[in-house]
Amino acid sequence: METVRRLDRARAQVQFAAFARAAMLPAILFLLHALLLSTMGDRAGQASFVFLIGLPLLAGCACIRLVRRESWEGWLPLAAAMLCWAGGMAATMVGVLMLDVESEVSLSMLLYVLYGVPLIFALASPPEEAWYVRCVDAVLAGALGYLFFVYVFTLSTMSGTQDANAAALRRMFDVENLYIATFALIRLAACRDTAARLFLRVLTAYAVVYLLVAAYINHVQAEADFGLWPDLVIDLPFLLLLARTVGVRRELVPPVSRRLALIVRAGSPLMLPATLLTVSAFLLSHDARLAVAGCIVATLGYGLRSVLVQLRSYDEQDRLAELSHADALTGLANRRLFDEVLRREAARAQRHGGALALMMVDIDHFKLLNDHYGHPVGDARLREVAAALSACARRGTDLAARYGGEEFAMILPDTDAHRAAAMAEQIREAVENLALPSPAPGGVVTVSIGVSHTQSLQADVQKLIDSADRALYDAKRGGRNRIALERLEPLVAG
Repeated sequence: METVRRLDRARAQVQFAAFARAAMLPAILFLLHALLLSTMGDRAGQASFVFLIGLPLLAGCACIRLVRRESWEGWLPLAAAMLCWAGGMAATMVGVLMLDVESEVSLSMLLYVLYGVPLIFALASPPEEAWYVRCVDAVLAGALGYLFFVYVFTLSTMSGTQDANAAALRRMFDVENLYIATFALIRLAACRDTAARLFLRVLTAYAVVYLLVAAYINHVQAEADFGLWPDLVIDLPFLLLLARTVGVRRELVPPVSRRLALIVRAGSPLMLPATLLTVSAFLLSHDARLAVAGCIVATLGYGLRSVLVQLRSYDEQDRLAELSHADALTGLANRRLFDEVLRREAARAQRHGGALALMMVDIDHFKLLNDHYGHPVGDARLREVAAALSACARRGTDLAARYGGEEFAMILPDTDAHRAAAMAEQIREAVENLALPSPAPGGVVTVSIGVSHTQSLQADVQKLIDSADRALYDAKRGGRNRIALERLEPLVAG
């Protein structure tokens, strides 16, 4: 118990040290910004813009560093968002310091709102989706950006924004920030992937703080000039993001409900269309035709995406069904498919009185071959014999299967006894002619084949299998590298 407590204390000390290292740079930057605000006087606004532009750029650089260390998923869109926000603040600085504009200009408003587009795309387009599905998501994100562009330039100009229009833009910012924080929380709550959770933890913390800070600045301090103490509040989300990206590390994923994960995965594609529909609603009173076009794009885009996902799902289901019926080593049908087909063909033979033949094929002295050459060579021999069987099964109704171990089987519907025996001999010769080296007598790989044949069959197919097994035993007892045929008497229902 004492050892466990020591380990816990050591782990806590390591975590605290890591947290302290990650928080050191943001704390220094925050204090430096505060110091400049208190000492620069009339020039505090100019100094403050350096921090308000530089902090998101620093956070973006930290995200780009994680792009190289982790992956571009999530981190690159987050870096792009930081670049947009820094660009918006740079446009604000030009308007305030050089153009003497008292309110936000349209370019800064546009960049502030476009900052959310890559974040919504990262949250709404899971990386496990196919590339063509994500292309549809990218088109929807582009349409969202265009509607933002139209809406902003409808309400704002490069010479400033009227108070009523600025209030409308702030409401749109509030909705966008609320969507990003909500989407991030939902995705984080249902995330079961370690790498994705790493990004979502960082983004969720940032998005929630940014939502609160933006609401405070936009609605409480909307009339405050730059260079005052509210600028320190603007620093907070970017300092948090910088600290989280500098000290980020992967953690174990807590237990997550599989049903919740599936629900969120299925619902995530709604995030982009929902945001697009919301912006279209904002735009309705200003440009009805474009608003309707936005609704149409959102609906058609989501519909097309759903169709593509469904097609991919059908394709995966087909592949899984195929894999569930195929032997992994040889590529032939597996025992499961063999049993299904034999039952089906037996029932058909019973109904219609057709002929049915079953062939059991066994590689001679296979254990000796495995012991002498090793299992990799043994597996290669199995694949080569399987290829010979498959080449002989020319009809679509014939089925070659791996029955188990070194034993194969072939179902031959509508085949008389003479043709079944001829095919068995053809297979035996084909394998022998491969001249595959073997430590067995004769020096090459050979097979023994037992053939069972009937003209009709009751529901119990075991008699046909037992008959083929007996014929195979006769072939082996007769010296191997040969075939043996056993006919079942026709069974008539009583």
